[in-house]
Amino acid sequence: MAEKKKKKLTTSFGKPVENDLNSITAGPKGPVILHDVHLIDKLAHFNRERIPERVVHAKGAGAHGYFEVTNDLTKYTRAKFLSEVGKRTEVFARFSTVGGEKGSADSERDPRGFAVKFYTEEGNFDMVGNNTPVFFIRDAMKFPDFIHTQKRNPATNLKDPDMFWDFLSLTPESIHQVTILFSDRGTPRSYRHMNGYSGHTLMWYNEKGEYWWVKLHFKTEQGIENFTGEEADKMRGKDPDTATRDLHESIEKGDHPAWSVKVQIMTPEQAKSYRFDPFDVTKVWPHGDFPLIDVGRMVLNRNPENYFAEVEQAAFSPGNLVPGIGPSPDKMFQARIFAYHDTQRHRLGPNYHLLPINAPKSDMNSYQRDGAARYDNNGGSEPNYWPNSFGGPDPDPEMAAPPIEISDAADRYAYELTDNDFVQAGDLYRKVMTEKEREHLVNNIVGHIKGAQKRIQLRQTALFFKADREYGERIAKGLGLDVAEV
Repeated sequence: MAEKKKKKLTTSFGKPVENDLNSITAGPKGPVILHDVHLIDKLAHFNRERIPERVVHAKGAGAHGYFEVTNDLTKYTRAKFLSEVGKRTEVFARFSTVGGEKGSADSERDPRGFAVKFYTEEGNFDMVGNNTPVFFIRDAMKFPDFIHTQKRNPATNLKDPDMFWDFLSLTPESIHQVTILFSDRGTPRSYRHMNGYSGHTLMWYNEKGEYWWVKLHFKTEQGIENFTGEEADKMRGKDPDTATRDLHESIEKGDHPAWSVKVQIMTPEQAKSYRFDPFDVTKVWPHGDFPLIDVGRMVLNRNPENYFAEVEQAAFSPGNLVPGIGPSPDKMFQARIFAYHDTQRHRLGPNYHLLPINAPKSDMNSYQRDGAARYDNNGGSEPNYWPNSFGGPDPDPEMAAPPIEISDAADRYAYELTDNDFVQAGDLYRKVMTEKEREHLVNNIVGHIKGAQKRIQLRQTALFFKADREYGERIAKGLGLDVAEV
């Protein structure tokens, strides 16, 4: 076997380096000479190695793999990557905690981000979801405030149960997600042992212009496994990187994690008359009304070669859609279409889409030019404007999504709170959870909210009562609250 040629160390610009241990100085004990370009380059680059941390989903792990179609759904969507049973599309998935910093523990009680980039022949499709099918809020106007309460107190720089529960108790639509978060589902044992959900409603449309509303589900084939609250607390000290380590090591040894991908489908007519707003991300579509239909299978079989290049620089956006898949009127989804692209422009620069992990595998022909870190040929000598008569790329009207009817006065509409906002949280407590799971839920909530002021405890416990009387009573008893006062 031929001996591998040993690489020679160079500067950033390719000049061979003669010494990488000693600075150039005036004599053996003298001061450093400024013309030591290699030293200056090395220190200056080191000062700039850290890019801005993600505001949310800061800590994550990722892997490459593929998606394979297992069911013919071409009557619903024209998306080419879904056009044929057996067809495979390359994917990159990133899993993450949501509220914690980059150095936080993997076993923190937190939703988990579940993002998948499909490198299709028509551009990238990003499924940017969580391991829970619902969210805390339904209007993005509340999002910055919500995330502030999940971070640190601006005065003490400490996690603050008053902030956390004050906001949630004043945001009743959060009760469904709060119930999931404080169950054992809020502390998954690993990224491999949890489901993923689009949460938001998407549009699927075919070549005839017919469309449907859909929700995507990624069902783990490894089975659901969660830590109890006590186990999660211990794991934070024992191995704060447990989920990151588990994903990497399982793929490394050939135990490739897989998820069955399914879809719920709703007609536009059903959406108009359904008993609650189907675009409300705080609610699930009951499977009895909209059963799961097989779509395909996702397998992760290759670890990143470099974490920073592939996981840290990976950028996802719900706005990355392909022909056959479109947005819905979901208010949160609409705002995320802007916000996700914008945060990556801030974090990675205006040309972040050119980074290898983010660039599509298909042709990319746009009139966007220049900007920091434009390291391709910047469109060469082709025109940088449209319309033009010099052979530049043409728009294709046939790729347009079908129009949807929107007609009403523009205003800031307050969402009317109804009993519907408590039904699904109550059903989850009564009908889905076992007694042991209900016990863990109550203990987890009490252990967290006991640090908040009594007035906040009372207000939040009233919401648990609205979901289910027993639920509220058990929280009140755990906190030593008078039920009559609640």
